[in-house]
Amino acid sequence: MPIPEDVTGEEIDKDVRQELQSLPKTLAEDVAKNLVMVARLIDEDPEGAYGYSRVALRLASRVAAVREAAGFAAYANQKYSEALAEFRAARRMTGSVELWPVMADCERGLGRPEKALDMAGAPDVHKLDKAGQVEMRLVAAGARRDMGQLDAAIVTLQSPELASNSVQPWTARLRYAYADALLAAGREGEAREWFAKAVEADRDGSTDASDRLAELDGVEFVDALDESDGPADEAEGATVEGDRSDDEGPADESSGDEVSDDEVSGDEVSDDAGSDESRDEKADEKADEDKD
Repeated sequence: MPIPEDVTGEEIDKDVRQELQSLPKTLAEDVAKNLVMVARLIDEDPEGAYGYSRVALRLASRVAAVREAAGFAAYANQKYSEALAEFRAARRMTGSVELWPVMADCERGLGRPEKALDMAGAPDVHKLDKAGQVEMRLVAAGARRDMGQLDAAIVTLQSPELASNSVQPWTARLRYAYADALLAAGREGEAREWFAKAVEADRDGSTDASDRLAELDGVEFVDALDESDGPADEAEGATVEGDRSDDEGPADESSGDEVSDDEVSGDEVSDDAGSDESRDEKADEKADEDKD
């Protein structure tokens, strides 16, 4: 696949560059350029990113960073089985647990929410940093919703990180997930409050919390360039339908029982889950050998 002239390969993270030092110089440069293209395209052109990831994988399948990039590209294209295999390969190579939450989310994508919950209760979760633990909580709540357990999903998301007033990289997504779960459970007043809190934390527009909040408030956005609209509509830019629920008062932030860490990250993993993981990893190892 063609590489734009402005891509040099030097743009990659220094840790990845260090991994590539095990390759011949020219090969390392080619792999680096393809990895840069994966990172550049993965959000706006997932299919293109996937194509570059396959090139990198063909060139350097024994490099953990390449396997991880291939996993994320497959994940972005909803190729969950392939993504899971690549993440497992990267994890075997590095021994790191940081991919555990996205691996669990792949299980959800494959229609196995029970397996995702087993992974949420695995000892590996306790080795994750704070961001990883929040991500695992989000995956576990999603798995609960997949199983139709809305109340359990809401309780799963209740945590010190959710209640904190400080804004962290995960804050907007955590508040958004909580608001969305509340709305699905019919608790519209509380949902509105938490969508508003998500908007406050969403400094880079990573969620559509503002749109969801406007929808709850009955705000309909009108295209000012639409010739079919009258002058008044063009000037206002938006029409409000219905009253805002300002008089409802703030929802109780502590509604529902607080969840303990064990309810999400747990200390126990079923033997079946452990044996399944072991069998899956052996199968992946065999696939790696065949690939090499």
